[in-house]
Amino acid sequence: MSERVLVSEKVGQFFVESDRGRDRLEYTEYGAGEAWVVLLPGLLIPRRMHDGLARTLASSGAHVVTLDLLGHGRSDKPDDPLVYSVTSFAEQVVALLDHLGATQAVVGGTSLGGNVALEVAAIAPSRVRGLIVEMPVLDNALEAAIVAFAPLLLTARFLPFAVSGVRLASRRIPRRVVAAWIGVALDSLDQQPRPMAAYVHGVFFGRAAPPVKERLRMKAPALVVGHPRDPIHPAADAELLAEQLPNARFVRARGILEWRTRPERLDLEATRFVLECWRPARPARRVRRTGA
Repeated sequence: MSERVLVSEKVGQFFVESDRGRDRLEYTEYGAGEAWVVLLPGLLIPRRMHDGLARTLASSGAHVVTLDLLGHGRSDKPDDPLVYSVTSFAEQVVALLDHLGATQAVVGGTSLGGNVALEVAAIAPSRVRGLIVEMPVLDNALEAAIVAFAPLLLTARFLPFAVSGVRLASRRIPRRVVAAWIGVALDSLDQQPRPMAAYVHGVFFGRAAPPVKERLRMKAPALVVGHPRDPIHPAADAELLAEQLPNARFVRARGILEWRTRPERLDLEATRFVLECWRPARPARRVRRTGA
């Protein structure tokens, strides 16, 4: 990949209304232009997990936005489980596009963020130029997801001091002395017990992803990335998704942390995909008619 060039970065915010109140969401915008890309983080992870990819895409000409969904990062964190669901997260992405004046975007995400990207394609297909789905949580991940996330819910509900203690400990580690991806992991530990319990409750008991019949109807081009030896995000789920989506390509990562610690290969795959999604359609060739 060519050397990354400097791009503009700015933080913004917008508000979403619901029957339960008004919530503030925060995002970071990279670059400029009409080739929009929205990147979404995984469960309880802040948007800065995608800083590197966002800068790479923006330096190639894309206009990239990373979003803290409700309950993530610097966005509001209500403690009502009813405000959290994959569908409501997808609605927040559509509201972001409306706020930015973006007719369409390539929507991408990791883990939960990948599921949300799929949900955007289900509820607002005309707004999706393409999909980047890294390690989705689908049918083969059910048991592992229960084992991983049920303890989070129970701990936040019945041992809130443990969550608060981890939060205080993580804040004592200066982010400037650790690798960027370790800093993102530490930021993910900065949780408050009541919002965390509400968040996991809402996501855990709601619709996790569009059902198969809806996936089969998604016509947007898709890049699906799967990880080997990942029990919560089995590569089998990613491969199956790539087979179900009518216009998808599957890429196998070399390890769970490849895109975090050695991102060059997958950044290149994502950049090529985004540029292809936004390449102007070629005009149909005119056939010259010959006389009889």
